[in-house]
Amino acid sequence: MKERRFIAEEDFPRVDVFLGTYTEITRSQIKRLADEGNVFVEGAQVKANHALKKGDEVLLIEPDLKPIAASAEDIPLDIVYEDDDLAVVNKAQGMTVHAGAGNFEGTLVNALLFRLNNLSGVGGALRPGIVHRIDKDTSGLLVVAKNDRAHLSLSEQIKEKTCRREYYALLEGVLKRDGGTISTDLGRDPKDRLKMAVLPAGRGKEAVTDYIVEERFRDNTLARFLLHTGRTHQIRVHAKYLGHPVVGDKTYGYKKQRFALEGQLLHAFRLEFTHPTSGERMCFSAPLPDYFERVLTVLRREK
Repeated sequence: MKERRFIAEEDFPRVDVFLGTYTEITRSQIKRLADEGNVFVEGAQVKANHALKKGDEVLLIEPDLKPIAASAEDIPLDIVYEDDDLAVVNKAQGMTVHAGAGNFEGTLVNALLFRLNNLSGVGGALRPGIVHRIDKDTSGLLVVAKNDRAHLSLSEQIKEKTCRREYYALLEGVLKRDGGTISTDLGRDPKDRLKMAVLPAGRGKEAVTDYIVEERFRDNTLARFLLHTGRTHQIRVHAKYLGHPVVGDKTYGYKKQRFALEGQLLHAFRLEFTHPTSGERMCFSAPLPDYFERVLTVLRREK
């Protein structure tokens, strides 16, 4: 059994959101712990939906649990490239990268465990092979590590910004500038801890994104984004910060959407890195999904 204590530095609407933000434990696991009487605020047992005030002390008791591991599932997967060290995957929109928040099935990890013989263990039992992530409703390229040496090399390249990751996004409205660099701090939205937001300098983590306008339409803009950092929801939040959120984004975009979409029109189309073993510079690309192209076709007809 392990005890962990925390102090709330600000008000939180729910204690499970607070613990989910400051620990690696999923909210579903926190809820179960709370239901079993293992979460305390100021010495009193509380449920997962208990609201926190600034300064509250939170005690989390973690009983000795059996380790949880992801299982293999026969799920369709578009593997663009594979060798002994790594694989490059073109993830479909709607697929979660790894388990979390009570979702342990149907993820990219489940599919990888079925299709690949080996995956690195650096990320733990629930995230084998996962070097970086893209959102569930974002499509496109990911590199997956098949051993720990490759994983550490690829992670270092992302940290040192030598791994190049480019995205296409269709934005609401027409951007006046042809391009630029967005450099802000990003962190949890103080009004909604389930969302990310641009924060005052020094209040979050540095996030830097380049953007270039590719094509303008009557009411939209197709733009290319280059990530220099990899913060959660970075492009989506930065697009909103520009005043031009991503089309189809149900979290950061417009409430009223013109097109019936399953998620945001954001696609990781280009991925470039140095191979961990050969030292060769490798570059991969993935075409826009059909649903993305269909929207562009409609917009081009309206020009």
